[in-house]
Amino acid sequence: MSLKFTPTAPSQLSPSGILDLSPEAGDLIADGLAGLQRSTKTLPSKYFYDKRGSELFETITTLPEYYVTRTELDIMAESASEMGALLGEHGLLIEFGSGSGQKTRELLSALPEPAGCILIDISKSALSGSIEKLEEAFPSLPIFGVCADYTRSLQLPEVGTNAKRRIAYFPGSTLGNFSNHEARVFLQRTAALLGPGGALLLGVDRVKAVGLLERAYDDARGVTAAFNFNLLTQLNANGANFVLDRFRHSAVFNAAESRVEMHLVSQVEQTVELGSATIRFDAGESIRTEMSHKYTLEAIRELAGSADMTLEHHWSDKQDWFSVCYLSCR
Repeated sequence: MSLKFTPTAPSQLSPSGILDLSPEAGDLIADGLAGLQRSTKTLPSKYFYDKRGSELFETITTLPEYYVTRTELDIMAESASEMGALLGEHGLLIEFGSGSGQKTRELLSALPEPAGCILIDISKSALSGSIEKLEEAFPSLPIFGVCADYTRSLQLPEVGTNAKRRIAYFPGSTLGNFSNHEARVFLQRTAALLGPGGALLLGVDRVKAVGLLERAYDDARGVTAAFNFNLLTQLNANGANFVLDRFRHSAVFNAAESRVEMHLVSQVEQTVELGSATIRFDAGESIRTEMSHKYTLEAIRELAGSADMTLEHHWSDKQDWFSVCYLSCR
């Protein structure tokens, strides 16, 4: 049975093909205060990606220590045709996070007669750029954007295209940045969005040697450290008074939680003013800024099962450093 998406409300979409659901902009100071006043201090990783942070992350993806991006690209280059054959004809591709589009282009090129593509991202400018690039590569393919927070419940725009099934694509190991509870909720919402017979291609970073993992988040050039410190720089630009050289960057693998954690560790006892609050730090006390879970295939099967999805297949590099998993909706 085909799924019909009829444009009953064409005004939903802007001339550029974007449905703007006006996602809430984060409040850096309020979220920072909430995290820093907890017994275990944290800062939300979603604020990494301002202009400077995005530039630093692009550099990180090219570093020799950071295997994630190049390994996933190699998997897509080698196995996209097999993925396309499994996903089948007339699929509507839905991508969470518009990204640079290279992996999306690989997948769309491999899909037999795709029905269309919908990109979902919280950044409208990123969406516009991604849509433009994909339209150049696939001029006859219907391509649309949804400006929204994909970690929340959402509906797809009515884009007037026929599709036999919905196919979601979530590359880049971003699932690992969620807590275990958040990952389960995300997969449950994704399954509801796709419906019975839908499928998800999911990029996941695998458990591996601790040294290899920690070096990926603490490179010799200090680019990841600069990326981490950029959070404090942003807070200072909004009235805080962090002294950066009183902190150091740290990346450690938490085996009990199967995740790499990035921290900013206070090297001295100190106080910092943020908003109307004074934040106290003991020497050695840290702010956790990111967690990046690493998975076994069994853990992915369990996560998928919690969302009524089944791990049908996976593609990995020869060293099993990274996997792209094919999950079907029951």
